[in-house]
Amino acid sequence: MPTTADNVVLPLPPNAPRVRSNRLTRWIGRSVLRLGGWRMVGAFPDIPKLVLIGAPHSSNWDGVWGFAAKAAMGLDIKILGKDSLFKVPLLGALLRYLGVIPVDRSAAHGVVEQAAAMIRNAERFWFGLAPEGTRKPVERWKAGFWKIAKAADVPVLPAYFHYPDKIIGIGEPFWLGDDMNADLARIRAWYRPWQGKHHGTT
Repeated sequence: MPTTADNVVLPLPPNAPRVRSNRLTRWIGRSVLRLGGWRMVGAFPDIPKLVLIGAPHSSNWDGVWGFAAKAAMGLDIKILGKDSLFKVPLLGALLRYLGVIPVDRSAAHGVVEQAAAMIRNAERFWFGLAPEGTRKPVERWKAGFWKIAKAADVPVLPAYFHYPDKIIGIGEPFWLGDDMNADLARIRAWYRPWQGKHHGTT
């Protein structure tokens, strides 16, 4: 599986969205991964718009390793956060720097349409979220990621945390059909080999 020369993070294809180049930020990201013993495997698809999901999500450490990888690659992945969080100036600035976008959960057209519209209206846009919606084991995943990807007509890219080998892996994109439950079952089954810090995917 391809990796970069430093064997820590993956190379980005031409159409992947990027943040403004910052050598210090990338060095910090790579250093955090190296110190933790983590590396990435797989390959990113050369697709300008997609929904990236991460699982199993069982620990706050997932965010540490995920943001470190994001910083190390210079990859621009957007996630949604409550608009109320952005009313605190310093917190709002930090969240925007990390790629968090404010969303109005009370809006009539809903979070799904807000996210799908952002993807449709952008030239390049990778949107990320955790389908489990919590760090606890769940019997059912939240379907928001499927609805957003379907509404925006983009594929779902699976990423996983495998703690036994300290790997962040990237799989092949899933192109969605018209049967949501079948797609969710297919994607969830793909995750079964991977083990999070406290649990895997059943």
